[in-house]
Formats: sequence, structure tokens, C-alpha cells
Amino acid sequence: MTEPARILVVGGGYVGMYTALRLQRQLKAELRSGSVEIVVVTPEPYMTYQPFLPEAAAGSISPRHVVVPLRRVLDKCRITIGEVHAVDHAKRTATLSTLATEEEGSGNIELTYDELVIAPGSISRTLPVPGLADYAIGFKTVEEAIGLRNHVIEQMDIASSTRDPGLRDAALTFVFVGGGYAGVEALAELEDMARYTARYYHNIKPEDLKWVLVEASNRILPEVGEKMGTYAIRELRGRNIDVRLETRLDSCEDRVAVLSDGSRFPTRTVVWTAGVKPAPVLASTDLPLDDRGRLRCTAHLTVDGVEHAWAAGDAAAVPDVTADVDGAECAPNAQHAVRQTKVLAENVAASLRGQPLKEYAHKYAGSVASLGLHKGVAHVYGRKLKGYPAWFMHRAYHLSRVPTFNRKARVLAEWTLSGLFKREIVSLGSLEHPRAEFELAAAPPPPKNGPKPG
Repeated sequence: MTEPARILVVGGGYVGMYTALRLQRQLKAELRSGSVEIVVVTPEPYMTYQPFLPEAAAGSISPRHVVVPLRRVLDKCRITIGEVHAVDHAKRTATLSTLATEEEGSGNIELTYDELVIAPGSISRTLPVPGLADYAIGFKTVEEAIGLRNHVIEQMDIASSTRDPGLRDAALTFVFVGGGYAGVEALAELEDMARYTARYYHNIKPEDLKWVLVEASNRILPEVGEKMGTYAIRELRGRNIDVRLETRLDSCEDRVAVLSDGSRFPTRTVVWTAGVKPAPVLASTDLPLDDRGRLRCTAHLTVDGVEHAWAAGDAAAVPDVTADVDGAECAPNAQHAVRQTKVLAENVAASLRGQPLKEYAHKYAGSVASLGLHKGVAHVYGRKLKGYPAWFMHRAYHLSRVPTFNRKARVLAEWTLSGLFKREIVSLGSLEHPRAEFELAAAPPPPKNGPKPG
């Protein structure tokens, strides 16, 4: 018997999951006959729908409905929970570790493949800011979103119970760095949630909370256009949010955020959302990269100059064939990524069958952004919307894009219930340390002081 043609998908995020899902459908006959095998290597057993992270942080959506279990969706694929550390495409091998190899101490293993789909996504792009690694939190994973929600409510608890005015001010000061989607939507949703939560504290008023948005450029939300970005700034400042443009975070050592304009904010909360960079594994491959560390790709979503290697999404520099400017590339956003996966899966299947490939061509339709409950901005097909219509469009668009009917129904049900009942304001910070109480109970009792009985 001949070995099946193995398609290795590196990454189980948006691009990896959708590509594998569509390959299941495209190659149904080949998978059934055993002539093709799809292997997905991913660090987590789920895909996170990142546009819903701000609402998960605010408590509008349950964390389990922001993620999609890969084993349920990709039932015809082989799911391996692990991490790819290097790729030698010339030899068609990938070096990876799994949960089992870590437990066994057996070291990395090599996996051979015939077709490579590399979609590891991106990681937070950090800068050498003093104190950043010690005190800041990112906003790319569901764990970070829920941890941030717990942290904000915990800071309000600290402020409510302390008699130290300095500690109280620091606990109620929240600094967000980065004026893109992640930073603005996370800040807006959490400010909404915290303002609502303040009504349940006898000694905290909404105006006691200080929210600061720090952006190095001269605008926020550039994807929605200059006019809507200006409206977003006006909306945020109208809610007493301090928006600092053309400003950088110089330091956050000793729980003090120092900005480039000379401002100093004692704070216990610094959220870093100032951009992303390609996953480190790309640098450990023999595939061609551009000057930003992304894979150089063709409009067919093949890696440029390389056979049997494919890429899309954040990790790929894909030419935009619909642009009027030569050399333009598709923006690394979810709108392009989900459409690229359709062409990518079709092209991989066509390659296996010896059929011609298609070009990826999609003209950017626009962007939507939430600014909290019932507030938003949108620039779609040349039309500009703000307020409730933009917020409604934001929810409708992302509900249509979240994978699986199961998740769509659950998210819609939660939105309906949150409109009928009050917000949940519970902090479950103990989830981050689930064994803490048991360890305390199981610890030996401290020795008793005093003289021993004679």
C-alpha cells in the first residue's frame, strides 16, 4: 500500500482551522479512501475568535463561546496538540514537540509531509519598555481577556477597601497602549463594564475611574477612516477617557506609567495592544520572508518560488490584485483571512489533482468597530455609520463570521439574555490558581509556640 499524501497544517487559529475545515470538504473522497491525510499541529485544542475577546472581557459573551473546539469541527483531521519549532521544506519535514514528548522528556520529533499549509498567526509585538514584561498584560487570547476582566474588578475591590489614597488612585487607573481594534474595543467594553459595576460599590463612583488610551500615531482606528476615527476619539473623550495621540509609553516600572509627553500615572493596570508580529517559527524555516518577517506569497497563496508550500493570514504577504497601486498587499485582517482560506483550500485540492490554481482577489469592503454597548463606528462600502447602527452592524457582521452554527446560536442567545437581564459583575480570579485553596488545606500546620508540656 502507498502512503497517503500528508497535508500538514501548522496552526489551529483562524486560517489553520478554516483551511483544514474546507480541505475536509474538498477532499472528502480522498480522505475516505485513505489516499490523503490532514494533520493539524496547534498549541491549543481550540480556535479563538478574537473579535469577540472584548465582549468576553466585558462579560457579554461567555468565554467558552469565543472558542471553537477543533476536534469537534475537524473530525476528519488528525489533531496534534503541540508546537512546530522548525520546518525544513527542502526535506519536507517539520520539527515539533507535543504534550507527550514534554512529559516523556524524549525531545522533539520530526513529522514528514507532502503539502505544507503554514498559518501560525502572530504574537504581540513588544518594545524594550522598562517594566513592560513585569507589569503589562496582552490582549490576544481568551485567557488574557478573562484575566483582565477579573483584574479590573479586583482593582475596584482593592480601591473600595483601602484607606491609602495613593493605592486607591493607582488601582482605579487603567492604561491601554495601542489605538487599533484590540486596544480601543477592549478599553471601551471594559470601561462600560466598570462604569456599570461601580454602582454596586458604596464608595466608588464612575468618575473615580481613570482610563487612558496611548497611541503613537496621530489617529486611532485607521481602518475605519479619518472621519470615523475622529468621531471615535470624540466619543471616548465624551466618556471621560483620556486619549493621548502621538504619545508613547516610555516606562511602566514600579507600577508607574511614564509617557513620552512627560505625564506620569501611578497604575496597577497596563494593557499592551500596540501591534503584532509574525510567529517566531517563520524565522526557523527555509522559506522566503519579506522585510517584516512574513512569508512572501503569490496571488495563488503559494509561497513564492517554492512548490507544495502555502500560506495565508497574518503570516503571509499576499499581493492585492484588486489594488490600483503596484506592489500593494492584502491587509493582515480577518476579512481577508477568512476569504483567503477558501481559495487556499481549493488550490491545495487542485494541486493534488493536477488542476489549475485560482488567484485570490477580494476588494476590501470596509471595517466596523465597537465602542461599547450600543456604540460603534463603521466604514463599509464607502458608507460611514456611527452610534447604534454601527454597533448593530458590528455585531451582525461578526455573528455571521464566527464559525459553526452552534457558536452562532449560543452567542445570539447570550446577547439576547444580556439585553433582558443585568450584567454579571463577578470576578473569578481564583480560576487562574485552581489548586491554591487545596494546597493551603493540605499544608502541614504551623508549629505551635510556647513551652513543651513537661
